[in-house]
Amino acid sequence: MRPILHLALLAASPFCFNLPAAANVIDDWNERTVAFVTEARLAPPDAERVMAMVHVAMFDAVNAIHKRYRPYLVQPSSSATASQDVAAAVAAGKVLLGMHPEAQAKLNADIARYLAATEESAAKSEGVRIGEAVAARVLEARAGDGAGAPDAYRPKAKPGVYVPTPVTVGSAWPRLKPFVISSASQFRPAPPIALTSQQWATDYNEIKVFGSRTSSKRSARQTEDARFWLAPGPVIYYPVVRQIAAAKKLDVLDSARLMALIAVARSDAFVAIFDAKYHYDFWRPVTAIRNGDTDDNASTELDATWLPLADTPMHPEYPCAHCIMVSTIASVVESLFGTADLPELSLTSPTAPGVTHRWSNLKALIEEVKEARIWAGFHYRFSTTVGEDMGRKIGDYPVKTVMQPITLAGAR
Repeated sequence: MRPILHLALLAASPFCFNLPAAANVIDDWNERTVAFVTEARLAPPDAERVMAMVHVAMFDAVNAIHKRYRPYLVQPSSSATASQDVAAAVAAGKVLLGMHPEAQAKLNADIARYLAATEESAAKSEGVRIGEAVAARVLEARAGDGAGAPDAYRPKAKPGVYVPTPVTVGSAWPRLKPFVISSASQFRPAPPIALTSQQWATDYNEIKVFGSRTSSKRSARQTEDARFWLAPGPVIYYPVVRQIAAAKKLDVLDSARLMALIAVARSDAFVAIFDAKYHYDFWRPVTAIRNGDTDDNASTELDATWLPLADTPMHPEYPCAHCIMVSTIASVVESLFGTADLPELSLTSPTAPGVTHRWSNLKALIEEVKEARIWAGFHYRFSTTVGEDMGRKIGDYPVKTVMQPITLAGAR
C-alpha cells in the first residue's frame, strides 16, 4: 500500500456502506466509493484511480441502456427496459470487488442489500448482466496499467552522506496508463521560475512569513483555510460534485456522465501532476528557506529552523497538486454547463472539524484552495497559478474527447 498524505490528520471513519439514500444511484455509489477508499486509506492517486474505474463502469452500464453518448469503453447489448439502477450498482460494486477482493464479504453483502430493494424481474436480471459485463471489461482494461509499480525514486545524495529517508509519494505514477490524456507529459508546464528572479524572492518571502508554523502575520481565517485543505483525496472534493449534479437536476445518465468525466480527469491529473513534479524536482519551502543562502538571490535570507504550518507532503513542490485537482473539477463543470446558475457550494473537512466553508462560485473555491496552500507553507504563489492553468486544461480535455453526445460524435 502506498503512503497517504497527512493520513494522521484524517478522522477515522467506520467502514460502513449503510449510507443514507442519495439523490440517485450514481450519487449513492459515489458516496459508497468515497467511503471505501477513505477507510482503505488509499493514497490520493490510488483513490482517484478507483473512483475513475467505478464511474466509467457506471456510465457505460447506464449508457448501454439509453445509448445517448459514445461509450467510454464498452456498450453491451441491452433493451431500453433494463434497470439502470441495477446496472449501475452492479457495475460499481463488481469493479470495487475486482480491485479489492480482501473486502469480498462486505462488498457482496452490500451489493445484495442494494439489489434486494428491487423486485425480481427481467429488467432486474438484464441490469445485473449489463453491470457485470461492463465491470469485467473495465477491470480487464486497467489490469497491468502500472498502478502496482514500485517506488524507484532515488534521493539526491552523495556517497556516504545521510539524507532523510521517508518514502516518497507518486514517483511511479507518471508511468500509469492514463484514462483519457495521451501521455503523462501532455500538459507538463514550463519550468519553475528562476531562483535569481525578483518573483522568486517575492514568493519566497511571502511563504516564509505567512506559511511558517509560528507565523504572527497569518490571520485566524488564513490558518483555518490552511488546515481545512490539509485533507487530501476524494473525501474533500466529491461532496461538491454531488451538490452541482443535484442543482442541475441531472437524470441518472447525465449524472453518471458528469461524475465519470470528473473522475477520469482527476485520475489523469495525478498522472500529469507527478510527471511534472518528478521531472522538475523543485524544492519545497522548508528546504528552500533553510537553504536561502544557496540560491544566488540576495533578497532571500535563510531561516535554519523554519517549519511550515503542517508536515510537508512527501513529493516535490512544483506544481501545486490541490490547485490542479480543484481546477480540474471546475473546468469539467464549466465546459459542460458554463458558469451560470451554480448553487452556493458548502463543504466540511476532516482536518478542520466543526467548520463549514461556503462559496458562491467555482472561482472563489479555486482561489481559497490556492491561497490555503500558501498559508500552509507548502506551495509558492507562482506554483498555485501554474496549477490552476494546468488543471483547467486537463479538465477541459475529456469533455472534448470522450463520452460525447452521439449527435455530436456523428457530426465530426
